Order: sequence, then C-alpha cells, then structure tokens
Amino acid sequence: MNNSEQSIILLIAQSIAAGLIEPDDDVYAYNRLADRLQVESTVSPLRQAIADAVKHLDGPSIPELLENLADDAVSRGLIDDLLDLRDQLTAGLMDQLMDKPSQINRYFWQQWEKDPQQATDWFYRVSQSSNYIQTRQIARNISWKSVTPYGEMDITINLSKPEKNPRDIAAARQQRSTGYPACLLCAENEGYGGRIGYPARASHRLIRLELGREPWYLQYSPYVYYQEHCIVLSQEHRDMLIDRMTFERLLQFVRLFPHYFIGSNADLPIVGGSILTHDHYQGGCYTFAMARAPIEQKFTLDGFSDLHCGVVHWPMTVLRLRGRQPAQLIEAADQITRIWRQWSDPDVDILSHSGGTPHNTVTPIARRQDDEYELDLVLRNNRQSDEHPLGIFHPHADVHHIKKENIGLIEVMGLAVLPPRLVDELGQVELYVQDQPSEVAEMHQAWAGELLAVHGKQPDAVAARRIVRQGVAAKFGRVLDDAGVYKHDAAGRQALRRLIDQLRRELA
Repeated sequence: MNNSEQSIILLIAQSIAAGLIEPDDDVYAYNRLADRLQVESTVSPLRQAIADAVKHLDGPSIPELLENLADDAVSRGLIDDLLDLRDQLTAGLMDQLMDKPSQINRYFWQQWEKDPQQATDWFYRVSQSSNYIQTRQIARNISWKSVTPYGEMDITINLSKPEKNPRDIAAARQQRSTGYPACLLCAENEGYGGRIGYPARASHRLIRLELGREPWYLQYSPYVYYQEHCIVLSQEHRDMLIDRMTFERLLQFVRLFPHYFIGSNADLPIVGGSILTHDHYQGGCYTFAMARAPIEQKFTLDGFSDLHCGVVHWPMTVLRLRGRQPAQLIEAADQITRIWRQWSDPDVDILSHSGGTPHNTVTPIARRQDDEYELDLVLRNNRQSDEHPLGIFHPHADVHHIKKENIGLIEVMGLAVLPPRLVDELGQVELYVQDQPSEVAEMHQAWAGELLAVHGKQPDAVAARRIVRQGVAAKFGRVLDDAGVYKHDAAGRQALRRLIDQLRRELA
C-alpha cells in the first residue's frame, strides 16, 4: 500500500467517524477519490483495510490528510504547487464525501423540528468536518480577553487566512475574471469548483431559509471569528440596505434560532463591512461584551409603551429596545432609523447629508432574552473631514498603529480583529518594556514609552505580554470611542438627550 492509498483510506475512515458518509459508502468513496487522484489501487481486501482504520483513529486529522494528498498530487505532477489549485483539489475531494445540498437541508430541518440548537450543532460539525471551516488555519489566530471599563473585550490577531506567495499572485494576474459567481457571498458559490484567484467551494453547503417572504441562506464563515460564526445571505445579489425589512428579517431569524444572535453591517462606506455589494447578515452562538453591557440611561417612547428602551453603557452609541412583540420592535426601530437618517447636530459634528450624500445609518443587532426580543441600534455616521480624512467617527490617527480598518459589526459588538503585522510588532514592544534589546516600530514608540512609564520595567516575558495585551485592549476601547457618534462628555450627553427628546416627540 503506497502513501496515497493509505491517506485515502484514512480520509474515508475519518469521514465515516465524523458522520459525513455511512460505512456502506466506503468502497464507493475510495474509488471516487482514487479516480480523482489518479491512484491505482493495490489494497486488498479494501473494505477490511477501511474498517481497521475506523477502529484505530489515532492518526492524522482530515485537514492534515488533505494536505498530505495535495503534497502527493504536486509531487506526481497532477497539479502545480499553487495555493488555489491545492484548495480546488482538496475541496473537490471532500465534496465526494458529503451529501448533496437537498439531503443536507432535509436532515437539517428534520433536526430543527426537534430542537433548533440540535440542527445548528449538527450543521456546524458538518462544516468543520468537511474542512469548509478552516479549523487548522483558525487555530493559528492569537486571541485573548481583556477587562475594560466596558466589560471583557475579545481581541484576535487574525492569522487564519493563508498568505499567497509570488507564484500564486502572478497566476492570479493572468486569470481572466468570468463574473461568476458575482461575489463571494452569492448562493452560486455552493459547489463551485474554484479558479485561480477565486476560492474553491466544492464542499460548500447552504441551508435554505425564508426571511421577509423571500429566499435567504444560512452558512458558516470559513474563517470563524467566534463560536458558530454564521452568515445569512440573500439569494438576490443586491447592495446592503438597512430598512424596515431588515428588522423584520433579523427578528424572524432569532425566532427560528433563539440561541443565536444576528446583526447587519451598516449600509454605507467607512462604517459598513468589507462587502457592501451583497445583502447579508452575521450571527452565531456567542455572547459579546456589548450584549452583556447594562443600560445606563432609560427612556420611554409613548407610542410604544410595551417596549423597554435605553442607552447602553458602551463606547459607541447604542439604543436598546426590548419587548415581547416583534411587530412593535420592528415599527419602533424603523421609525428611529428614519429619524436618525435625517438628524443633524452640528455642535457635535453630526450632519445627516453633504449635498445629496447621506451619512447617517445604523448597525442593528437582534437577540432573544428568554421570552423577550432585543434589538440594538448602533448609531453610525460616515462623514469625513480634513482633520479626519478616513472618517470623523472612525479610528483616529493616534490609534492607527493598532487598528485603522473599518469598524464593522464584529468590532462594534466588542471583538477586535487585528492585522497579522501586530504579532512581530507587539513582540518588540514586549521586549522594550522588559528593557531588553528591541526594534520597536516607529508607529508604536510613543505608546511603548507610555506603557513603560505607567507600569515600569517588567520582570519577565509573561508580565510584559500581560501589560501589552491589556494596552491593546485599551486602545481598542479608544477605537470604539472614536467610532461612537455621541462622546462620553457633557457635550455628547446633552446632544444625545436632544436626539432622544426628538424621538419621544415624533414617536408619541
């Protein structure tokens, strides 16, 4: 038995153990994989070899086996050693070991009838076992939690997405775009084989939903940032839009899956996410710091006497609505958003429009709290100025050494997704605060000096890492404060009171 045959047998055994295929599929699966990999079988008896492998599952994991098979395919000249070609091969192999979308959906909804959480647990395991969720890559991320005045924040340095080498980049430049699928979130990605410069999605599966009387889909993110990080996407390829139907869909979703939260990125540049061209939401089974944050100021809306309303104790400006009746939440959220879109308060730099260009929008998040529904509306404004060319309510220049990218839904809720460059850069800062030889990047030098001045020389690497990581969390708090439209000072509190008074007048 050669290495290719051994890896195929182990991959089938792992797939049987994970529940991706049945034991009776063993020979069929072997033949399909061997054909795709152009491997001549010498194993006999084959079924016994697979059964023995199932009994002794102490070998490589599915991601490791796929990497071994890709290495072997490269060594035999079956594919060139390009990241995209390796991914196409491995995704295609896993597709042979998975049910078709109709079968996946049938089983999912059968499980949902018993228990919605049982259904999502199963689909999440399938997405991990199939290597669609890149568990091996995700494990490279560096993550920690830090206590701040606004609760325990999550910090992640994102190392999960593989970096392409010059050969990969050169090959992608030579590839002509086909325009299909139209974007990475389109439903047409399900089962797509991939191409140079576009990821393979052969093993991708979508759960069919109906939200707002139209077809939507549920999937998990290939590079999850938190537990069961899911994406809910429109069948129609259309721009992001926050409107009344958004609130209706979000609340419908948490009615279907009460153990999940769901939210939408804002629908304007700078304050939105990285993809504005396909309507989609993100959710999951995770409690962020913002969800745990208390109400710091209650207010009432006479026209919605059954709702509990308040301003959340959070660096960004969050209005929280809570009640038993989704219809009331939808109506109140729609009216608040309508008023906010037209609201200007020059004393605190809030202008709703520049000419015909709109600036105000919201980042909405929905969740269930026992038998009540909760809807957070994070007020956003994307106006720019000469002083702040990237955005007045965007991370300011003095925190760009930690985070300068857009503040999207995930960051809004209290999870910092930070760039890979920080691994080495923070390592140098850790050496600096130990008074060890270091090469602190110029952008971090002032901050490193502040850490040393405040905390003094650190006795060891553990202590140094602790204060540097706490310092990163403090900077992230500042990032969120910069993104907040109403600041936590007297002028900001007075301006927010003016808005709430207007809401109360119009929603009486």
